[in-house]
Amino acid sequence: MYQDRIRRPALMEKLMTAQQAARLFRNGMTVGMSGFTRAGDAKALPLALVERSRQEALQLTLVTGASLGNDSDGLMANAGVVARRMPFQSDAALRRKINSGEVMFIDQHLSETAEQLRSGDLHGIDIAVVEAVAITPDGGIVPTMSVGNSASFVQQARQVIVEINLSAPLALEGLHDIYLPAARPHRGAIPMLTPWQRIGSTTIPVDPERIAAIVITDSPDSPSNALPPDAETDAIARHVIAFLEGEVKAGRMGPELLPLQAGIGTIANAVLHGLVDSPFRDLTMYSEVLQDSALELLDSGQLAMASASSITLSAAMHDKFIRELEHYRKRVILRPQEISNHPEVVRRLGIIALNTALEFDIYGNVNSTHVGGTHMMNGIGGSGDFARNGALSIFVSKAAAKGGKISSVVPMVSHVDHTEHDVDVLVTEWGLADLRGLAPRERAPLIIEKCADPAYRPALRAYFEQALQRGGQTPHVLEQALSWHMRYRDTGDMRTTSI
Repeated sequence: MYQDRIRRPALMEKLMTAQQAARLFRNGMTVGMSGFTRAGDAKALPLALVERSRQEALQLTLVTGASLGNDSDGLMANAGVVARRMPFQSDAALRRKINSGEVMFIDQHLSETAEQLRSGDLHGIDIAVVEAVAITPDGGIVPTMSVGNSASFVQQARQVIVEINLSAPLALEGLHDIYLPAARPHRGAIPMLTPWQRIGSTTIPVDPERIAAIVITDSPDSPSNALPPDAETDAIARHVIAFLEGEVKAGRMGPELLPLQAGIGTIANAVLHGLVDSPFRDLTMYSEVLQDSALELLDSGQLAMASASSITLSAAMHDKFIRELEHYRKRVILRPQEISNHPEVVRRLGIIALNTALEFDIYGNVNSTHVGGTHMMNGIGGSGDFARNGALSIFVSKAAAKGGKISSVVPMVSHVDHTEHDVDVLVTEWGLADLRGLAPRERAPLIIEKCADPAYRPALRAYFEQALQRGGQTPHVLEQALSWHMRYRDTGDMRTTSI
């Protein structure tokens, strides 16, 4: 019945229900699940594990590529299935469990998880659960709309469970480029010199004897929850485009720019959307995720090709991608996230990194993960992989939030994910601050005047002037540095007539 999907006849004996496959799990196991930004995630096993947990204790360490779709993270967290979670998440229910201390969350650079598993720094994967289009005659697993950490999980796991998703078209086969680095310390260089170069195979290799179960599903990925562009994100996009035009005019890059990376989310997606009306041509992307804007750029002809680890789209754009898959497959490559985010490759290719900040301070330090310095939002994701190693590191944010009650530009960030050393350009709807070659005392006035909401500029100027009187390479009034965050915690508003 499923011969076109399960092409090794002996594996037909491994077909079972998700509930039967869930019996393979034991309390305390470390489980690797496919899925990266709501794409290519296992659909049936998470629900079966929740169901099983109602009969007996079942707590797992859950490792993925990034966030899961279909509310799986939240359902498993609420059922008590998830004891530890890494390296990224975006589910509101799971976030509550993390911030209450009920789930131990390990926030990691997305390039690091597979490396730490390979070297034994993390507990090995007991069971890998991977969504697939098909299994080839030699046992190769054809992924669906993401690769993430799936290839590493399969390589290392004692047992592998494959979810064959009938809603994923067979035409996805061939879209992927599966390559994993050898173990340290004497491995060779990753042989990638261009974003469009293929260096691996189209399937995830696995010994068929380690496939313990095959489960059939027929459920699409969750659609992207990115919001459409608005006036503020359009303004941010204009500032970024004008900056890049200046880089071309200065001769630092050609009109095709350098390869682009954009983080997940509304603002980054909107900025890329703005490139549709830009003068740039023959662009390339070397990113971790492709959103609607990447397909828009492919359709406009400005983007020549795109490499990533995941494709996360709105429902309408997903349908278009599937309908026109033969057109897109010539210009899209999906890789393991260890390769899409690898510092070696990012540095070699000279990536323009575009990521979102929750807040940044007057010296250019960026907080991208913790609200108020304490409460996890989603995680650092791949932003650090690209910011530290890219040719240009750009962080974008709206200047204010909660109707102006929160300033995204603050005297000192309440949590540091990206230090000033890894940040080249900051952008809000009010303007852009190019920080390259500037000392901290030169950065602060530029960030205040170019990026801060005008309502907050007087207080930021006053803080900086008072800090200068204290002296130092990076002047601060330490007893006041986090007072804005404390005020918001206590009153719900950062604004005041004094510092």
